[in-house]
Amino acid sequence: MSDDTLGTGLSRLSMSLPSDLYRQLDVMVQERQLPSRSQLIAELIRNALADHGGETHPDALLAGTITLVYRASMGRVREQLVQTQQEYLKEVISAQHVFLEDDQSLEVLLVQGPAMRLRALCDALRKVRGVQQLKLFTTTALLPPLHEQVSFKSARSRKAG
Repeated sequence: MSDDTLGTGLSRLSMSLPSDLYRQLDVMVQERQLPSRSQLIAELIRNALADHGGETHPDALLAGTITLVYRASMGRVREQLVQTQQEYLKEVISAQHVFLEDDQSLEVLLVQGPAMRLRALCDALRKVRGVQQLKLFTTTALLPPLHEQVSFKSARSRKAG
């Protein structure tokens, strides 16, 4: 049932939940210091829709992050991770690395590309011996184009003219 009488673009949703789930939801709202349950539920739905879109539309373009934790002492793990990232050069926009305690490292990759390529990248990274945790977070919002594609020849002719 839609309730957009104020022209806010919002719709009202009424739902029933088991009492225990309802209490857990309220605890989560309180712990995150959110102003309302609606804000939390909207965030959860957005996350579920992004995941669902990536699963049902493998060609859909998504942006996101891949966060991984690995043990640096496990052979050539860093070298293998770099090699894998190079194989997915179009999808990996940037990488941030920090050292953790106990010879562990945390790496966050900023990625964008077709959902199936991002899943394939995750699968390839998981196969590297030493990777302990990996999580892909995606959104349907995309990065703006960084550069306009201009061929060298057309750029030269504009300068000459």
